[in-house]
Amino acid sequence: MGLLELFILAVGLSMDAFAVSVCKGLATQRVNPKHMIIAGIWFGGFQALMPLIGYFLCTAFEKYVTAVDHWIAFILLGAIGGNMIKEAFSGGENEADGSFGFKTMLVMAIATSIDALAVGITFALLPDVNIVAAVSFIGVTTFILSAVGVKIGNVFGAKYKSKAELAGGIILIILGIKILIEHLIG
Repeated sequence: MGLLELFILAVGLSMDAFAVSVCKGLATQRVNPKHMIIAGIWFGGFQALMPLIGYFLCTAFEKYVTAVDHWIAFILLGAIGGNMIKEAFSGGENEADGSFGFKTMLVMAIATSIDALAVGITFALLPDVNIVAAVSFIGVTTFILSAVGVKIGNVFGAKYKSKAELAGGIILIILGIKILIEHLIG
């Protein structure tokens, strides 16, 4: 997986955290750098941790999945992307919660990073993935987008939430298709 592909994947994975960060900014009266850093650390940290967990889980069972690894990657990325697209069009807005407390942020960080666990499984199935570099890149990208998302939410409101989810979903589906095609052709 090249740097461009990893960047695209990192941005796609970050879209849920970005959307939640926008909502956090929307619900916060006065955003300061502390709010932005808290969101960045929680969301970026979990987006880095979850693929690492998925990677090690899959590595332990690698001999059982190598024959169908490309199909697993295609299905997981397609399902995650499809779900993000569905959420983008659902029209249901969650009530914005302005809390940056431990319990609130923990639940949100886990909820927005479950898809990254599946991506970690995909990483274990790909031959050329440096897992440390990949999870670091995903974590830093999510940190930046989440921190910026809090500020954007505070300034512009929830106007871009569904567009961010739609873009993230499309990106993940395209990556899943690319992995499948590369394996079937090459």
